[in-house]
Amino acid sequence: MERVVAWLNEKNPGLDGPIGVEEDLIEARLIDSMDFLEFIDLLEEISGSGIDLQEVTIDDFRTLARVKERFLAAGDLAETPAG
Repeated sequence: MERVVAWLNEKNPGLDGPIGVEEDLIEARLIDSMDFLEFIDLLEEISGSGIDLQEVTIDDFRTLARVKERFLAAGDLAETPAG
């Protein structure tokens, strides 16, 4: 999850604190439509497998917790502080 959080921080340099694992990434505009495909590419690279866009919903990308559960189940969210 470190790479995902680092990517989000890179895309949002004005963040005032850590991203909570249950924070809505889309509603908070941490991921916008311009960055969405790049985010999917990052998840595919980290997970080592492709993401079939016909088999996922926008909710699969809403929170760090859901991203971990859906795409990076072997990762560890303990390194990401809740907020």
